[in-house]
Amino acid sequence: MTKPDPIPARLAALKSATTPELKAQWRDLFDSEPPPFNRRYLESRLAYRIQELAYGGLKPETIRRLERLGEELDGGDRKKSGIRADLMPIAGTRLIREWQGVEHVVTVTADGFDWQGRPYKSLSAIARAITGTRWNGWVFFGLKSRRART
Repeated sequence: MTKPDPIPARLAALKSATTPELKAQWRDLFDSEPPPFNRRYLESRLAYRIQELAYGGLKPETIRRLERLGEELDGGDRKKSGIRADLMPIAGTRLIREWQGVEHVVTVTADGFDWQGRPYKSLSAIARAITGTRWNGWVFFGLKSRRART
Protein backbone atom coordinates (compact mmCIF):
# COMPACT_ATOMS: atom_id res chain seq x y z
CA MET A 1 0.00 0.00 0.00
CA THR A 2 1.40 3.40 -0.99
CA LYS A 3 1.15 6.50 1.14
CA PRO A 4 -0.85 9.42 -0.27
CA ASP A 5 1.15 12.38 -1.55
CA PRO A 6 1.12 15.12 1.17
CA ILE A 7 1.99 17.90 -1.30
CA PRO A 8 -1.58 18.61 -2.57
CA ALA A 9 -2.75 18.97 1.04
CA ARG A 10 0.09 21.40 1.80
CA LEU A 11 -0.80 23.44 -1.26
CA ALA A 12 -4.49 23.56 -0.31
CA ALA A 13 -3.57 24.63 3.23
CA LEU A 14 -1.89 27.77 1.87
CA LYS A 15 -5.32 29.26 1.03
CA SER A 16 -6.52 29.05 4.64
CA ALA A 17 -3.22 30.02 6.30
CA THR A 18 -2.93 33.45 7.90
CA THR A 19 -0.45 35.94 6.49
CA PRO A 20 1.90 35.53 9.50
CA GLU A 21 1.79 31.75 8.92
CA LEU A 22 2.63 32.26 5.23
CA LYS A 23 5.55 34.49 6.19
CA ALA A 24 6.80 31.86 8.66
CA GLN A 25 6.63 29.21 5.92
CA TRP A 26 8.54 31.56 3.63
CA ARG A 27 11.33 31.85 6.19
CA ASP A 28 11.47 28.05 6.50
CA LEU A 29 11.41 27.31 2.77
CA PHE A 30 13.54 30.16 1.40
CA ASP A 31 15.76 30.79 4.44
CA SER A 32 15.19 34.54 4.04
CA GLU A 33 12.73 37.23 5.04
CA PRO A 34 9.52 37.32 2.98
CA PRO A 35 9.21 40.13 0.43
CA PRO A 36 6.73 42.95 1.04
CA PHE A 37 4.31 41.70 -1.61
CA ASN A 38 0.65 40.80 -1.34
CA ARG A 39 -0.78 37.55 -0.07
CA ARG A 40 -1.43 36.12 -3.55
CA TYR A 41 2.24 36.50 -4.43
CA LEU A 42 3.33 34.76 -1.23
CA GLU A 43 0.89 31.89 -1.84
CA SER A 44 2.00 31.34 -5.43
CA ARG A 45 5.74 31.44 -4.65
CA LEU A 46 5.29 29.16 -1.63
CA ALA A 47 3.27 26.71 -3.73
CA TYR A 48 6.01 26.65 -6.36
CA ARG A 49 8.75 26.22 -3.75
CA ILE A 50 6.92 23.37 -1.99
CA GLN A 51 6.59 21.54 -5.31
CA GLU A 52 10.14 22.37 -6.33
CA LEU A 53 11.55 20.87 -3.14
CA ALA A 54 9.31 17.80 -3.35
CA TYR A 55 9.50 17.02 -7.06
CA GLY A 56 12.60 18.86 -8.25
CA GLY A 57 13.09 22.18 -10.01
CA LEU A 58 13.36 23.07 -13.66
CA LYS A 59 15.57 20.95 -15.88
CA PRO A 60 18.87 22.57 -16.91
CA GLU A 61 17.73 22.64 -20.56
CA THR A 62 14.57 24.53 -19.57
CA ILE A 63 16.63 27.06 -17.62
CA ARG A 64 18.94 27.59 -20.62
CA ARG A 65 15.95 28.03 -22.92
CA LEU A 66 14.36 30.61 -20.59
CA GLU A 67 17.66 32.50 -20.42
CA ARG A 68 17.88 32.54 -24.23
CA LEU A 69 14.30 33.82 -24.49
CA GLY A 70 15.06 36.52 -21.94
CA GLU A 71 18.09 37.64 -23.93
CA GLU A 72 15.94 37.82 -27.05
CA LEU A 73 13.41 39.99 -25.24
CA ASP A 74 15.86 42.45 -23.73
CA GLY A 75 18.40 42.27 -26.55
CA GLY A 76 21.15 41.24 -24.14
CA ASP A 77 20.89 44.66 -22.46
CA ARG A 78 22.49 44.13 -19.04
CA LYS A 79 20.69 47.13 -17.57
CA LYS A 80 17.29 45.76 -18.57
CA SER A 81 18.11 42.24 -17.43
CA GLY A 82 19.09 43.59 -14.00
CA ILE A 83 15.64 45.05 -13.40
CA ARG A 84 13.48 42.72 -11.40
CA ALA A 85 10.35 41.98 -13.40
CA ASP A 86 8.26 41.51 -10.26
CA LEU A 87 8.92 45.10 -9.17
CA MET A 88 7.52 46.71 -12.30
CA PRO A 89 3.73 46.87 -12.57
CA ILE A 90 2.25 45.01 -15.53
CA ALA A 91 1.85 47.03 -18.74
CA GLY A 92 -1.67 48.44 -18.88
CA THR A 93 -1.90 48.97 -15.13
CA ARG A 94 -3.39 52.34 -14.20
CA LEU A 95 -1.90 54.20 -11.23
CA ILE A 96 -4.23 56.79 -9.74
CA ARG A 97 -3.10 59.54 -7.36
CA GLU A 98 -5.01 62.56 -6.15
CA TRP A 99 -2.87 65.65 -5.62
CA GLN A 100 -4.34 68.94 -4.39
CA GLY A 101 -7.85 67.92 -5.46
CA VAL A 102 -6.85 66.76 -8.93
CA GLU A 103 -6.87 63.08 -9.88
CA HIS A 104 -3.85 62.00 -11.92
CA VAL A 105 -3.92 58.74 -13.89
CA VAL A 106 -0.69 57.13 -15.09
CA THR A 107 -0.72 54.10 -17.37
CA VAL A 108 2.15 51.63 -17.25
CA THR A 109 3.49 50.89 -20.73
CA ALA A 110 6.02 48.38 -22.02
CA ASP A 111 8.66 51.13 -22.19
CA GLY A 112 7.77 53.12 -19.07
CA PHE A 113 4.75 55.23 -18.25
CA ASP A 114 2.18 57.48 -19.92
CA TRP A 115 0.72 60.55 -18.22
CA GLN A 116 -1.49 63.08 -19.97
CA GLY A 117 -0.63 61.55 -23.34
CA ARG A 118 3.12 61.93 -22.87
CA PRO A 119 5.60 59.07 -22.41
CA TYR A 120 7.87 59.06 -19.35
CA LYS A 121 10.72 56.75 -18.40
CA SER A 122 10.20 57.12 -14.64
CA LEU A 123 7.46 57.68 -12.11
CA SER A 124 9.70 60.20 -10.35
CA ALA A 125 9.63 62.46 -13.42
CA ILE A 126 5.83 62.34 -13.41
CA ALA A 127 5.65 63.03 -9.66
CA ARG A 128 7.98 66.01 -10.16
CA ALA A 129 5.80 67.33 -13.01
CA ILE A 130 2.68 67.00 -10.84
CA THR A 131 4.07 68.47 -7.60
CA GLY A 132 6.89 70.73 -8.75
CA THR A 133 9.20 69.09 -6.19
CA ARG A 134 11.40 66.02 -6.11
CA TRP A 135 9.59 62.85 -5.12
CA ASN A 136 10.38 59.17 -5.29
CA GLY A 137 7.77 58.18 -7.87
CA TRP A 138 7.20 54.75 -6.33
CA VAL A 139 6.43 56.39 -2.97
CA PHE A 140 4.29 59.13 -4.53
CA PHE A 141 2.06 56.58 -6.28
CA GLY A 142 1.89 54.30 -3.23
CA LEU A 143 3.92 51.44 -4.71
CA LYS A 144 6.57 51.64 -2.00
CA SER A 145 6.55 52.70 1.64
CA ARG A 146 8.58 55.73 2.67
CA ARG A 147 10.31 53.57 5.27
CA ALA A 148 13.04 51.30 3.96
CA ARG A 149 12.18 47.67 4.44
CA THR A 150 14.90 45.47 5.89
